[in-house]
Amino acid sequence: MSGGGGSSSVRRPVAAARSRSGPEPDARRAAAAAAAAAAAAARRRGRGDHGPLRLMEVSPRNLLLVGTASVALLAVAFVVYTGVWQGKADGEVETPLRRAVRSVTPLDAPRMMDLPQFQGDHKESLYWGTYRPNVYLGIRARTPLSLIAGIMWIGAKNGQYFLRHVCQDSDELSTYGWTDHNGRDYGHQVLVDHGLLLTTSFLKEKGEGSGYGGDWAVRLNAKTDGPSLSEDQESTTHLFFYIADEAGNSITMDSHIPSSRGHVLLASGSREEIGDWKVYLRSEENLEIHRAGFKSISMHNLSDLVQQALATNAMQSGNLNLPDMAEDSSNVIVYQVSMKRSAEVDIVFLSGAASENPMIEERINRLTGPVLSTRLESKQKDFEKRYDQIFNANNKINPKELSVGVAALSNLLGGIGYFYGQSKIALPKGFTQKNGDKYIPYWPAALYTAVPSRSFFPRGFLWDEGFHQLVIWRWDVHISMDIIGHWLDLINADGWIPREQILGAEALSKVPEEFVLQYPSNGNPPTLFLALRDLASGIHANQFSDEESEKISTFLKRAYVRLNSWFQWFNSTQTGKYEGTFYWHGRDSMATRELNPKTLTSGLDDYPRASHPNDEERHVDLRCWMLLATNCMCSIAEFLKTDSSLEKDYYKMSNQLSDFGILNKMHLDDKTGAYFDYGNHTEKVRLRWYEVRENDVMRRELLRETLQPPQLQLVPHVGYVSMFPFMMGAIPPESWVLEKQLDLISNSSILWTNYGLRSLSRTSSIYMKRNTEHDPPYWRGAIWINMNYMILSGLHHYAHEDGPYKDRAKELYDELRSNLIRNIVKNYHETGFFWENYDQKNKGKGKGARSFTGWTSLVVLIMGESYPTLHR
Repeated sequence: MSGGGGSSSVRRPVAAARSRSGPEPDARRAAAAAAAAAAAAARRRGRGDHGPLRLMEVSPRNLLLVGTASVALLAVAFVVYTGVWQGKADGEVETPLRRAVRSVTPLDAPRMMDLPQFQGDHKESLYWGTYRPNVYLGIRARTPLSLIAGIMWIGAKNGQYFLRHVCQDSDELSTYGWTDHNGRDYGHQVLVDHGLLLTTSFLKEKGEGSGYGGDWAVRLNAKTDGPSLSEDQESTTHLFFYIADEAGNSITMDSHIPSSRGHVLLASGSREEIGDWKVYLRSEENLEIHRAGFKSISMHNLSDLVQQALATNAMQSGNLNLPDMAEDSSNVIVYQVSMKRSAEVDIVFLSGAASENPMIEERINRLTGPVLSTRLESKQKDFEKRYDQIFNANNKINPKELSVGVAALSNLLGGIGYFYGQSKIALPKGFTQKNGDKYIPYWPAALYTAVPSRSFFPRGFLWDEGFHQLVIWRWDVHISMDIIGHWLDLINADGWIPREQILGAEALSKVPEEFVLQYPSNGNPPTLFLALRDLASGIHANQFSDEESEKISTFLKRAYVRLNSWFQWFNSTQTGKYEGTFYWHGRDSMATRELNPKTLTSGLDDYPRASHPNDEERHVDLRCWMLLATNCMCSIAEFLKTDSSLEKDYYKMSNQLSDFGILNKMHLDDKTGAYFDYGNHTEKVRLRWYEVRENDVMRRELLRETLQPPQLQLVPHVGYVSMFPFMMGAIPPESWVLEKQLDLISNSSILWTNYGLRSLSRTSSIYMKRNTEHDPPYWRGAIWINMNYMILSGLHHYAHEDGPYKDRAKELYDELRSNLIRNIVKNYHETGFFWENYDQKNKGKGKGARSFTGWTSLVVLIMGESYPTLHR
């Protein structure tokens, strides 16, 4: 029972990264010393929180050399197909390596993003955007090596100065997030940082004289609250605006103007796709301006470049200013704008801005000053009007709730990012490349996607994205198809999609290196079928305009081949021992430190499954996801009027998975009326401290102890997994099972709370139990909005189906909907944030990742009573 020294102390971070979750606040406090050490190490790697500004002798060039060396090391990974593998033995090499090569080979099918509807005006209209969700304000183009722009500022906390740039909870901002954002050309954001109120507005337009993608403007409005600030900062606020070229093209810095009113040229350059470009600043305030230029390829280390330049200059001059110097051929230009008390600054980017262009002055005026103010007000009104038209929530909720719904949508849309890079795919166990790498790179790929959280998870997650698209397609179906198309283009030759997309240096900078690898045997719930089913059904119901219907039809026709490959991957790799059964592969059957081996691939992480994993398992949630997928494929086939043997197989499988008798035989507990997983299970397990000797040193280790042999049986844990047949409408409305399901939902000792439904029943033997010493409960009681939305969808369905339980379903629906809205709104107004989940034991208080603006944005659909189409 002994393990490697200290191995249990590092297991929580490993599980957290793979499960897309971090330690809960309580766990972090309990392991304060370890957390502090980890944070320090992360800072040394340039991957963690930025420490205070220190007056030390540093050189930006040192960072450049480090960044160059890192890129050189990564470049080794491009040697994929050269046969330079080291395996266990010659006879064992061929099959695993063929499989490895296939895992990084694209599916041989027409690409979604090559469709004409994603070219031309559509592509250009989305060229620029706030596509860097990991920073407080970040702008880039949807192109692999882009110009990028953003802001930083100096904040004060506990008498120390900190540079704000990357979204992180350790900054302790009172709030930050988009109050308006239409996903295309307008957004307004509010940030409150210890007495500094900062608002950022974004506006984009394609006007006369503009180059490709058009022009854009950022308005920064800063106000300080003296009592909350230090004496030194009370009089001056320091904002930083930067523009950088990822391709390394040099940027021309303007002639130095120490202070200015009116508009001044900051920087200029040239790019092949947009022509000559220029950036101007305009303000009516008396501003002090300093600047610095750097030559760097490490865009994820921009904070370090600025912080160390400030520290060096402060040591030499005594002033907290940039040094007004630039390295040769700088491709990163940073401007420091220092202002007294409060100020408004407009920054405008012009494409196609050749010096002889007579429209430049007019274009600057259209995107700055009073004209910009008027246009921003107009955009805000248009956004609110469109929100009311689409979600039709005005007569269903009060104004206080409505504002939270608008913020939820805005944060979801404002969190859409564009990423480019290569996933790292784990080699088969026991294999490495000759350089020591245990991975091979996926092909270079772009991903345009929403993200779960700008601070914790600013990258694409497969199972989250299906829930995101339930909101986004209703707002802008063209953006939604663009996002889904990007995801489907990531399918490999086997039909697999990496479940977590860590693409590019900025995305990598938020993930410790040991958690980056993706495993081609691991799936994730195919939630994209939720949105795709809606699109197919919407055409049948004449829900879209003629133009939209035509483009959706074209999209689904091309997607069908890729979706079939994705489905077949599930149907061949996640099947059970017997026909018609499914289980999430990848659980650790040899686990000794976990109370219940996690099922990370299910998305529900530590939700209790069979105590002893083996191939006899049957997972009711995966069965229901497969039912959704087959129904969706049938809908698309029906729409496309295809009648091949493939479509007949889908109809046959749909009928089999819809068979209520088979479902009950495999998963129903007749006594409770609950659906359960099936597997090799015992309830008699516990975590126990053992004394372990290692190298003549005794230490304590928390290990699992099995007190009773497991046996094949239903796994008796009522929770979200139990409700999947109900969510999917798989229970006939007249069945006694439906009554039992309503009993489970409404029982306050099982799922019901006044804030939403628990993820696991209070009666479960694993309710709110830690999974390891460092693994607090995650899906073992907390209230999660995505699953509550799905259960609410089931209640809505049965409230409109004739049957003996219709009225009771309607009553529970109304009460659950009201509870969810009230709790999310209350938390948002009290804390300034949307949360990853909500505490069922502490009056519904938000917990987990804050600024979790992914599937918590489903509150928009709950308010508008808009639910997915789940039935064939």
